Amino acid sequence: MIVPDLHPDLKFRSLTPTVEELEFAFEAKKQALGPHIIQQWGWDEEFQRNVHARRMREKPFHQIVLNGQPIGTLSLQLLPEFIRFGEFYLIDSFRGIGIGSRVLDHCLQLADEKGLPVRLEYLLWNPVGSLYRRSGFVEVGRTPTHFLMERPTLKTSSEPSS
Repeated sequence: MIVPDLHPDLKFRSLTPTVEELEFAFEAKKQALGPHIIQQWGWDEEFQRNVHARRMREKPFHQIVLNGQPIGTLSLQLLPEFIRFGEFYLIDSFRGIGIGSRVLDHCLQLADEKGLPVRLEYLLWNPVGSLYRRSGFVEVGRTPTHFLMERPTLKTSSEPSS
């Protein structure tokens, strides 16, 4: 799925699994998600690199670029019944300043324009859940390690109300 730029300062560039792009995406994941993985399982560098490389081959990844500087990654996948939001990682110095909310709101608006709900999952002990709940996501399931969340489609202003 193409993610249009969010003017005036955020761009979304499609990533391919080149060595450089794989390394940047992995470092963003390690900074953002690493502490939550370490908390439960410790960090196995080789295992995490292999999992991340596989995910980059399986899903469309985008690099999030702020004023020309790469600051994170996002996977937004258009499926027939919903949009899958995931692999959303911001590097340390860009978390907690509102960029994550802007990116998420932008993706939710794209989903609303397509008339599709958005689904995601996150680790049970990751505090990012508060962001998702504020954005209208509700828990639809749970695994031993993850919350499964969905944000229903909201009507866009161009749709007639009933």
